[in-house]
Amino acid sequence: MKQMTTSKLGRSLIKHFEGLRLDAYRCAAGRLTIGWGHTAGVRPGQHITVAEAERLLTADIAPIERLLNVLDLDLSQEQFDALVSWIFNLGRANFEHSTLLRRLMEGAPKEEVAAQIVRWTYADGRQLHGLMERRAVEANTFLGRELYVVEDGRIMAKIVNTI
Repeated sequence: MKQMTTSKLGRSLIKHFEGLRLDAYRCAAGRLTIGWGHTAGVRPGQHITVAEAERLLTADIAPIERLLNVLDLDLSQEQFDALVSWIFNLGRANFEHSTLLRRLMEGAPKEEVAAQIVRWTYADGRQLHGLMERRAVEANTFLGRELYVVEDGRIMAKIVNTI
């Protein structure tokens, strides 16, 4: 079984869509958040450094990587990265009870899995434009349809994959 880790692109996708906040804030779903989407144990008024945000992101991604590796799915790096970003944003419980996971385990065509990715665009009962954009990028990354130029952890340009 090949052990995969999140690539620079995968980390950049998460960073791009989560945004870096060094002071605790309430996200769209109302949860206290800090860094790049870290929610566990965040306290009101908390402040962290960029280095601490990097450590939190690495720690938050690790259990998602382990979960995907245990499932032993035949994934490309882009598919792995897209799923890590998706699970990071939605949480493990949503993933474990999702039709997306069921379709992955059944060996569904990648287009069917990507169609499940884009269904998750609501937070706190409201459809959010930012989530619609994120899911489109995650689905296209999963399908290998778009490549990204990444500099200093930021997505700088999108290139349509013509292969």
